[in-house]
Amino acid sequence: MHTPLDPAARHLLRHTLATLAYRAGKVLRDPPADFATFRLTPASRSAVEILAHMVDLMGWAERLARGEYRWEAGGVGEWDTAVEQFFAGLARVDAALADETHAPYPAGVMFQGPIADALTHVGQLAIMRGVAGEPVRPESYARATIEPGRVGREQAPPGREFDGDASRPA
Repeated sequence: MHTPLDPAARHLLRHTLATLAYRAGKVLRDPPADFATFRLTPASRSAVEILAHMVDLMGWAERLARGEYRWEAGGVGEWDTAVEQFFAGLARVDAALADETHAPYPAGVMFQGPIADALTHVGQLAIMRGVAGEPVRPESYARATIEPGRVGREQAPPGREFDGDASRPA
């Protein structure tokens, strides 16, 4: 049995899930035609395979949030189904974290495992969209309306999107 998370750690994990939902929402919304089967190389995962892995990660995160350390690969082959399952999984993880009766694994374990991995894969999908010809518009994510508990597919509209690369000198 694990000790309950302190309120600050619980809040930060829930905010991180909301951030994941916001960023994933941009990347998964209106993908290019045939994006599900798009691969960067013949040996790399397709976009839908990456998304299916993200679904599995949310299942693992939910189990960790309920105090169980168990990985389970499920696999989803269809894009729209995987998108729905990913956001449903995020909602289940958030609900488990909001329920203070659970004694989850430590926040660091949940973050460094499934949550950070899912954030990495959102970045991969964003790069793949750019290579596929439909990049996700950058924005000032620090100014985005992201709130713990908002983990569904529907997110606040982007606040300040822009074109180009903010890291390049003008």
